[in-house]
Amino acid sequence: MTDVLIAMLITIVSAATPLLFAALGELVVEKSGVLNLGVEGMMVMGAIAGFAATTHSGSLALGVAGAAFIGALMASVFAFLVLVLMANQVASGLALTLFGIGLSALVGSSFVGTPLDGLDPVAIPGLSGLPVIGRLLFNHDVLVYLSLGMVLAVWWFLNRTRAGLILRAVGESHDSAHALGYPVVWIRFAAILFGGAMAGIAGAYLSMAYTPMWSENMSAGRGWIALALVVFATWRPLRVLVGAYLFGGVTIAQLHIQGAGIDVSSQLLSMLPYLATIVVLVIISRDGARVRLNAPASLGRIFHSSGSK
Repeated sequence: MTDVLIAMLITIVSAATPLLFAALGELVVEKSGVLNLGVEGMMVMGAIAGFAATTHSGSLALGVAGAAFIGALMASVFAFLVLVLMANQVASGLALTLFGIGLSALVGSSFVGTPLDGLDPVAIPGLSGLPVIGRLLFNHDVLVYLSLGMVLAVWWFLNRTRAGLILRAVGESHDSAHALGYPVVWIRFAAILFGGAMAGIAGAYLSMAYTPMWSENMSAGRGWIALALVVFATWRPLRVLVGAYLFGGVTIAQLHIQGAGIDVSSQLLSMLPYLATIVVLVIISRDGARVRLNAPASLGRIFHSSGSK
């Protein structure tokens, strides 16, 4: 029974990791005052980029780096549209998602069915051999450890550094930040690129570790769940960690329910992660004052250097 529980918890960690990467990246973007709904498109492009780079080079490190680069490249297109051309952020983000899904299907058509040796767990000497806790906490692949490190890094950056304070100031009032001499557009551009790179790594984890293969639209809505996680966490990195593991648990729970042979429609069980997302958002939206209090005040607003809009 213990082995089954440990195995379940390990799979929850794997299911939560891509959500954690994508949500942390989007959190930084939104903290700068920009809403990017293109997370899904950047994730799926990161998945095919990481898979293709690893297949051709034989290097998993190059695969992850390639996924991060493509994610950032996709994000730069979005940044140009909303920061330079001042396009609508919602429409641009949706267009980015549609573009990413379509382009990944086109690029990845030749990789369907191609085998890949995915990321192996990295045993930590002296800790991985511990009973129960060793297998649970110290026997994961490198991207799992990186995702946990990124939670602390993002928290530290936003709350303990001058650059993080400036980023949050831009997200709260871009006009005030501009008046103080801060380059609002460049700060937001950097935040968007970071969010894109994180979404790309999230996609790479899907195709290189979670299910080492490529299939069309393999992100399967995880980008939208990551967006919901940011609101669920009220724009706080440590709460993103909790939310990612909760949603990861829901994803794995539906698989175990199906495996146990419980007489419930598989289609209904497959809906559970997305149904949970809707329920959480409905519950959060009931406390509108709290959401407004925690959300960056300039979120989604277009910045004009000539004045407030």
